[in-house]
Amino acid sequence: MRYIGVEEIEKIALGATLLGTGGGGDPTIGTLISKQAIEQYGPVQLLSIDEVDDKLLVASPSGIGAPTVSVEKIPDIESHERALEIIEDYLDVRVDALFPIEAGGSNSLVPFPIAAKRGIPVIDADGMGRAFPEVQMVTFYLDGLQGMPMGIADMQGNVALINGMSAVEGEKIARSITTTFGGTASDASYVMTADKLKQSGVIGTLTLSEQIGEILLTADKPIPALLKLLNAFLLFKGKVFDVSRKTEGGFVRGFTQLTGLDEYEDETAEMSFQNENLIFKRNEDVICMTPDLICVLDLETGMPVTTERVKFGIRVAVIGIPCDPKWRVPKGIEVVGPRYFGYDMDYVEVENLNKEDLHEINWER
Repeated sequence: MRYIGVEEIEKIALGATLLGTGGGGDPTIGTLISKQAIEQYGPVQLLSIDEVDDKLLVASPSGIGAPTVSVEKIPDIESHERALEIIEDYLDVRVDALFPIEAGGSNSLVPFPIAAKRGIPVIDADGMGRAFPEVQMVTFYLDGLQGMPMGIADMQGNVALINGMSAVEGEKIARSITTTFGGTASDASYVMTADKLKQSGVIGTLTLSEQIGEILLTADKPIPALLKLLNAFLLFKGKVFDVSRKTEGGFVRGFTQLTGLDEYEDETAEMSFQNENLIFKRNEDVICMTPDLICVLDLETGMPVTTERVKFGIRVAVIGIPCDPKWRVPKGIEVVGPRYFGYDMDYVEVENLNKEDLHEINWER
């Protein structure tokens, strides 16, 4: 057991932004809201999974919608609280602890201001180990947990209770409501006992995010240090020369094109995304695909770059990280693999797509 203060929040935000593979919300917004709450109410207790009583009642508040919209329509703690209270009132319960639904610059932090205000702990686990765009894309769903009922609220005070027959149906309803709410909203789901979180969640995501943040803030050469920590692969070093994105159906969809730098000088690359980065091609060859993580980092500082922040001319390194093993099962690939997102290809692990990398990595330039 330990406590999370302002300094730890900053590190978690950076690390979770990297793990968010381009999605999961803007880290600046989540950081400011969390820091303000901690300064007002005090540090938040963080529990490792081994410290959690199986009978604790837990839930996950988060944000839903298009990341580009949330940059302009900034969420607040009140709407996050309302979303949680909707399902608590419906079930006539009050939760004992919170956990993030995914790793992402904002969504990893959503539980902290609510926990600070209520004086309850946050659990070091999540439902993805990265970020995904749809409600059913969590490891809980792989074990048959549907996450319903679900509360949803916006900043104007509009609220809705969703009690879909499944997480897939809940996703359809929630996406429609979110679009009506203006493209972004607060939501809460997965009220359950902690034993189910222990069984089905991705463990230690917040601690890992903090370790990543520490490297980003202190290491002289953060990218090679991150590659080592995450067992990751350098996929490309290049400059963005085109970005195409559009907001539709509650998502941001598009692609990023890059020209190579340094040892990749004569090469090109393309990255496709739906809120999160999904497919990465180098010279027309796919070398990383969902559910493995495709992360864009500033080439000089190593800082993660989200899909809504990618722009023409920035110099980046793209790395690929093996996903949590929970996703590498047939149902996991069915739910979040490339074919689900409309790509005509079978999933191949990033380590198998990058067995023979002929480039000598040079971080001196």
